[in-house]
Amino acid sequence: MSIEVGSVLDGVVSGITNFGAFIELPEGKTGLVHISEVADEYVKDVHDFLAEKDKVKVKVVAIDERGKIGLSIKQLQEKKAEEKTEAPARERSSFRAPRSNFGGRDFRKPNRYGAASASFEDKLSKFLKDSDERLTDLRRKTDSKRGGRGSRRD
Repeated sequence: MSIEVGSVLDGVVSGITNFGAFIELPEGKTGLVHISEVADEYVKDVHDFLAEKDKVKVKVVAIDERGKIGLSIKQLQEKKAEEKTEAPARERSSFRAPRSNFGGRDFRKPNRYGAASASFEDKLSKFLKDSDERLTDLRRKTDSKRGGRGSRRD
């Protein structure tokens, strides 16, 4: 079977780094699952999801001109979630849920830019507003130090 973009392959985790996991593919080739393609949630440490010698199903998402193979586990996990509603934990693949995910509930804390479930546009809008306010305050303070009373020494 040739390795081409869009194909789904079985592989074995051969190494884990801080930016992703290397997967040994058929035909002796190796591909990389970037940390952003490990799961459909924030991944701080790849070790929370994968371990060396884990068997995983991966989707080929890119092959560059130098022959480097980009892989994704996340894209297959989303499809499995749609197909299966609830399966016992031992029937699932070797993919492990993160330790911080209790019963599938979202425990992410909202940050200053809105709730964890707010849309990207809402978060961006809030960020821009906060940023403008902070810049205005900074300019006001800087101007008062430069030209305010008692700040000049003659």
